[in-house]
Amino acid sequence: MNRFKDFLIKSIAVTFCSVMLFSCTNNTQKVRDFLADKNLPLGIARDANHVYKDSGRITSKLITPIMLDFSNRDEHPYNEFPNGIKIINFEKNTIDSVTITGKYAITYSKTSISEIRGKVLVVNHTDRSILKTEQLFWDEKTKYFVSEKAFMLIKENDTIYGIGFESKDDLSEHLAKKTTGRLESTEE
Repeated sequence: MNRFKDFLIKSIAVTFCSVMLFSCTNNTQKVRDFLADKNLPLGIARDANHVYKDSGRITSKLITPIMLDFSNRDEHPYNEFPNGIKIINFEKNTIDSVTITGKYAITYSKTSISEIRGKVLVVNHTDRSILKTEQLFWDEKTKYFVSEKAFMLIKENDTIYGIGFESKDDLSEHLAKKTTGRLESTEE
């Protein structure tokens, strides 16, 4: 009789556990909606080192201590880098050509627009030009920088100070607004 009682208790326990397991649904959309309602990230990556490739060739590398994934937003999904970011773009010969760093960044996946803030530094290693500013918007599709903040652009023969700046993301073909400083130009 004792064996039957043990068997019955174990059977009830197994049945109860099975019912509990199968009654739970794995609805990821409900989880995503819950996290979005609470303004929580869908995922968190720590010490991320992400490598981007195109046709088997490394084109850029993103390094950050923490990345928050808010891709569960319907209107404007984004990734946030609250503790800083470093982006290294590579030319065809895999030599780092442009490095971008900042204390904070946010990038919107639908528009491919990124905002980088706090001691933003852009270094073109090929021509040794350097841009320093406090805020920079980067359109990754058109490969273009825009800033309306104060900046310092250091070129081989010039140092330009101003407020408002636009250029290609390799710092070539720039448009500097409200400038001061020593400029050398070649006129033909």
